[in-house]
Amino acid sequence: MLAVTFALLTLVAVACREPSQSASEGGGEPGKVTLAVGGQTALVYLPTTLAQELGYYEDEGLDVEIQDFEGGSEALQSLLAGSATVVSGFYDHTIQMAAEGREIMSFVTILRYPGLVLTVSPEAEGISSVKDLDGGTVGVTAPGSSTDLFLKFMLAKNDMAPDAASAVAIGATSTAVAAMERGQVDAGVMLEPAVSALEERAGGELTVLADTRTPEGVKEVFGTETYPATVFYSTVEWVEDNPETAQGLVNAIVKTLEWIDGHSPEEIVQKMPESFRGEDPAVYLEGTRNTLPTFSSDGVMEEQGPKAVLEVLSLSLEEVKNADIDLTKTYTNEFVE
Repeated sequence: MLAVTFALLTLVAVACREPSQSASEGGGEPGKVTLAVGGQTALVYLPTTLAQELGYYEDEGLDVEIQDFEGGSEALQSLLAGSATVVSGFYDHTIQMAAEGREIMSFVTILRYPGLVLTVSPEAEGISSVKDLDGGTVGVTAPGSSTDLFLKFMLAKNDMAPDAASAVAIGATSTAVAAMERGQVDAGVMLEPAVSALEERAGGELTVLADTRTPEGVKEVFGTETYPATVFYSTVEWVEDNPETAQGLVNAIVKTLEWIDGHSPEEIVQKMPESFRGEDPAVYLEGTRNTLPTFSSDGVMEEQGPKAVLEVLSLSLEEVKNADIDLTKTYTNEFVE
């Protein structure tokens, strides 16, 4: 709990700084974008990298540099500190920052479902429900990241305190698999391809407590038809001052989503960097296949999505619950439309 509190306080402290030229003025170089990602090899960010591999950013006259971080909270901090201009991260951070008085705006939606899986370590015993995590340790990508927020929501949903289980940073891919496989944590909030990799290593099915990779899972967990996750977001000031660059990014992502919709998992994997596939390409392929249902087809933020995210965060974060948040300031569909 202390680690999470420190991470949130850090975000607030960073948010109170004066914005640098990079964050507020686009870095002074038209078409130049420093794009922060919290775990680039995680498949929830696949379209972000695939757009670059397909040359779609370049087609839009953009020079995109992708910076990879361990988790979404670190990518957010890079934006607030001015070292990144745009983040490929989860939409819930825009609401979290709105609660702190910071205007962050999503301008294209990549995931309509989060793709988060709360699963039990193969080494853990006696855990068959969320309530069994009381007093245990749960791996998240990083404190303050969306995986951490999801854990707090699941605890609150089961009438448990936010610190009933200790959140431990395990990263998003190979480090997460290792931590779970070795029993360093009792459970973990994981992303593909780490979920498929852990299942392969465990030699059988995992004990899954929550799965948001499918519409059925999203309905069961959140009680909604859609729950937006990965988006491109930046400061409202940057979006307003750089409409052509924002439009170029949106065009590239929408074309990528359309390309994904028209190709097989095998064809998609072949376009991704070989280093992303790890030691077992078959696992990466399986993770890709499992992730495909989560992708948006058109980049549009559906109207009920932000409301669902606000309700969930209000349940697990007091600062969000007590804030008066105007959701219309946390996203825009104008570039998609």
